[in-house]
Amino acid sequence: MSTVTATPEALELIAEIVADHGPVLFHQSGGCCDGSSPMCYPQGDFKVGERDVKLGEIGGAPFFISASQYEAWKHTDLIIDVVPGRGGMFSLDNGREKRFLTRSEICSI
Repeated sequence: MSTVTATPEALELIAEIVADHGPVLFHQSGGCCDGSSPMCYPQGDFKVGERDVKLGEIGGAPFFISASQYEAWKHTDLIIDVVPGRGGMFSLDNGREKRFLTRSEICSI
């Protein structure tokens, strides 16, 4: 089973976003537009699908992944980090000149 953690920089950005917008959640869809960028939404503004998998929480925010991405990454630990750039179009990290990025590490089975 994969897990999700966050770097100190990601936890700082989450706290900044929560201070501005209230509670948030993350969703890793693996869609064509945002690739390895997890999307950050206000809780209640994003409908989690019945097939989405909750991997855990980072900075108090639930982190979900689509079922198809979970199948591809289920033997991987996900590490949420922050890099310079623009966030996904609908993600709350957009416009902050830094964005979330998913890194991965193979789990021992």
